[in-house]
Amino acid sequence: MIFIPGCAGFIGFSTTLTLLEQGNTCVGIDNLNRYYDVKMKQKRLSILKGYKNFIFYEADVENFDTLKLIFQLHRFDSIINLAARAGVRYSMQNPFVYLSTNTLGALNLFELAKHFGVEKVVLASTSSLYAGEPLPFREDYPVNKPLSVYAASKKAMEAIAYSYYQLYGIDVTMLRYFTVYGPYGRPDMSIFRFIKWIYEEEPVVIFGDGSQSRDFTYIDDAVDATIKGLKKVGCEAFNVGANTSYSLNYIISLIEQNLGKKAKIVHKEFHKADVLATRADFSKINSLLGFKPKVTIEEGIKRLCDWYVENASFLKDISTKEQDR
Repeated sequence: MIFIPGCAGFIGFSTTLTLLEQGNTCVGIDNLNRYYDVKMKQKRLSILKGYKNFIFYEADVENFDTLKLIFQLHRFDSIINLAARAGVRYSMQNPFVYLSTNTLGALNLFELAKHFGVEKVVLASTSSLYAGEPLPFREDYPVNKPLSVYAASKKAMEAIAYSYYQLYGIDVTMLRYFTVYGPYGRPDMSIFRFIKWIYEEEPVVIFGDGSQSRDFTYIDDAVDATIKGLKKVGCEAFNVGANTSYSLNYIISLIEQNLGKKAKIVHKEFHKADVLATRADFSKINSLLGFKPKVTIEEGIKRLCDWYVENASFLKDISTKEQDR
């Protein structure tokens, strides 16, 4: 039995769905917060609830007492913690919630894993740790200069993980995801926004000139890496990316091709907490976990655009704005 905090989030939903389809029993929790449009989270959750091997509790990873009750009800073999506050920019407005969810939430889970004998924990970390480091990013970089509280909260989470491995032998996989996108993705992220704006013929807002680039990871690849992360490794961090980097301008051109529409671009000032480029060296995760990304950016954007068009009636009412103020 697998415990999955954050099961109604993007990567959490997609990972839980795959595990359920593989026949695993999953217990999921989510607080259904309003950082982005909660209708997307409710839609994901409605899909998961269609599986008999899925158990859900509306609960917060920050609430230790509630978590303890759940651990008393179920015997978990492993934890995949995908509950997180994401988003670099919003962490500048509300830094407190990032520490309480990303750091304290992880600490709660490690304490319960220790107490209830759970031997394996998989954690969602972030490529944002690598700000200022040379490309491609490697896991042996010191990552001691976070540009945001979001990145700092993940760095603290990784440090806590290492201490619980050393002290109590809890096996930990920390996955540093690189810009994950795909169906049922976060509506506050750039690719979802670009598709929605172009499809609905609204202005496309770009911070900077669009030359900034990212190592984009399709959701199926992220899920594959996450499930492979259940393997015993000791305590290791792994990049989840493709060792590629594409500009926002190129992404927009792909969306235009797939939707058959032209973007109406509006440029705004580049955000100081953003980085100009990301690119993952994935040789470590390939060597130790056998992970290799399969979906190219061209194929991934095509799949996502096709999914968007098929679900346009639902998605037209999904807001792209950060709502939790």
